[in-house]
Amino acid sequence: MDDALSDLLDELHRHGVAHDAALADRLQRLRNLEPDTARLLALLVRATGARVILELGTSNGYSTLWLADAARSLSGHVLSVDVDARRSAQAAANIDRAGLGEHVELRVQDAAEALAETRSDSVELIFLDAERPSYPDYWPELVRVLRPGGLLVIDNAISHAEEMEPLRELIGSDERVSEALVPTGAGALLVVREPPAVRFRR
Repeated sequence: MDDALSDLLDELHRHGVAHDAALADRLQRLRNLEPDTARLLALLVRATGARVILELGTSNGYSTLWLADAARSLSGHVLSVDVDARRSAQAAANIDRAGLGEHVELRVQDAAEALAETRSDSVELIFLDAERPSYPDYWPELVRVLRPGGLLVIDNAISHAEEMEPLRELIGSDERVSEALVPTGAGALLVVREPPAVRFRR
């Protein structure tokens, strides 16, 4: 990451913290990712070599920038969707400032619609940071679009553990996936879709 992007991310983080502190309505907040979790997310992109990335919940593009910078190092691409057109416009401006436009597509779209339009087994990494009550409904589609061996990262797994419980029950009972909880930031839940079993001939 170059110094200009690092400075921009620091600026956006400070602005997000100050902006959210003044607002009681969570829907008006930016609700940006914690910096430690953002670094973990970017590292996971690089470690897995993920080049096809889907972000569900753009906000002002803070996490999108981390994803896009990691994707750029792999010649990859990020599709990020959000239902709020104003937030998506803010994200577009921040992405332009960072010079990362060629690695990102922004859509004003519901997450469920975006998942339904995505080909099966086509996404290598999904970052989910949207409206938590909808997550259980997303689950079948999340698994469908994620390629075998692909990674799903879900924020707020500790800070909003009660809201996440219905989804975690689905994950825990699904033999197609494995999970691990990382106590970084607000808590990142990592879910891997298991690759097909390898059978050895005798």
